[in-house]
Amino acid sequence: QRMSCDAISSVLQTKKLGITTMKMPKLLFAAIALAFSSSSAFVVPSYHQAITRRQQQSQVSSPVVLSGKASSAKKKKRAASGSAGAGSGGGFGSRAKENVQGKVRSVSGYTGSGTKPLRVAANTFDAIRKKYGKDACSDLYVRTLVNDSTTFWFVGKLARRTNADDPEIKGESVPTEMEAALSQKRLIFEYAKKLRPQNLDGPYAKELELWLAPPDSEMDVVQNKVSLTKVVGSTKAISDTFSVADVGYNPEIYVGDEVNEGGLRVTRDDEGNPVNPVFEINN
Repeated sequence: QRMSCDAISSVLQTKKLGITTMKMPKLLFAAIALAFSSSSAFVVPSYHQAITRRQQQSQVSSPVVLSGKASSAKKKKRAASGSAGAGSGGGFGSRAKENVQGKVRSVSGYTGSGTKPLRVAANTFDAIRKKYGKDACSDLYVRTLVNDSTTFWFVGKLARRTNADDPEIKGESVPTEMEAALSQKRLIFEYAKKLRPQNLDGPYAKELELWLAPPDSEMDVVQNKVSLTKVVGSTKAISDTFSVADVGYNPEIYVGDEVNEGGLRVTRDDEGNPVNPVFEINN
């Protein structure tokens, strides 16, 4: 679809609204809750709509509650074993615990367990974005190898402190972009599955991949001007001097038609490169 230069300018200007979580209307909370229970069929959305929504939300933290249900029996089993089965596609708490205290945002397996880490991640993102600007951020995309592996879904943004002299930095080193992604990958995957269960949850959640793009590059990505970079490695690759308190995550939010139709997604090959030629958005 085509957008005028004035329309694009208007979209970008919405980033200056500075909306905070506390000011979000109750209607948005209802729309988010509806997104979690949606099971509608896949419909290709308007890029205009998806990008407009994303730009309006670029600095808005999500109040979404990620939840998983664990029976009393499961809780007792967890207490006895201290761990659960492995696998990137399971529910909350489906992995054995790694000795990475302070290096990852853990997600446990009980009702409402995703609320606190998501809230902390979103608040940290807001603080970092406000202090450092977009240059300290990266855009995030998720794809599954089980379903349509050429479709990469936009799921939010990450931020990291980039100044070792920052008095608020908690770790002993400046986080790298890859560390910021790896330390929050579990949380991002769980959120992505709730955001778009039709394509990323259930049987499609077994082989999820996380990919990076330059900050606020949604328009360039859609126009096939930007390639994506795969997040590789595990939490073992994170430095011992790293602190997860120095990175944040701003989750994507679906509202309106996006709840059923899905939000921004793009087509890329296995290397993250565009498969279609670059195109311009004309007046």
